[in-house]
Amino acid sequence: MAPDPQTPRPDRPDTAPVVLPAGRLEGRELFRQAVRDALASAAAQGWHEIMLSDASFEDWPLGELAVVESLHAWARHGRRMTLLARRYDDIPLRHPRFVQWRQTWSHRIDCHGCRHADPLEIPSAIWSPGWYLQRLDVDHCTTVCGEDPQRRALLRNTLDEWLRRSAPAFPATTLGL
Repeated sequence: MAPDPQTPRPDRPDTAPVVLPAGRLEGRELFRQAVRDALASAAAQGWHEIMLSDASFEDWPLGELAVVESLHAWARHGRRMTLLARRYDDIPLRHPRFVQWRQTWSHRIDCHGCRHADPLEIPSAIWSPGWYLQRLDVDHCTTVCGEDPQRRALLRNTLDEWLRRSAPAFPATTLGL
């Protein structure tokens, strides 16, 4: 009988279940690790929808190999992602692996931009139907996260409002003449 792929194996520590943080986090590295853990959990738990929002995704670990592998595993099962940013200009330089992944899975990813928004107003957040992460202070990386349904609903409403003000952005391919 083949082993269950969801069961952690001692020879493969990367298959251990990820425990997502809850509460308040302080610091850039804790924020980055929470993003890594969230995307790994999305793949392992089969989150059917994810929203990622940030003015520029500048200090997110989106280009890391492990993050892109998590995103690839997540996307294989017909799921949807929405990205919201002020602009995406620096993403190809900062996160080339992510850009390549986005091109492969463009049919599952909607990207929106708010070019004229104040960068400090756009939420820095991850939303899913079961867990959220929201960075309250970008400079100090003060972050709150967890499963609280009220906070998740409030964050979703905020993100939906920003999406209404946004326009399609960050095309997967650019057509040239």
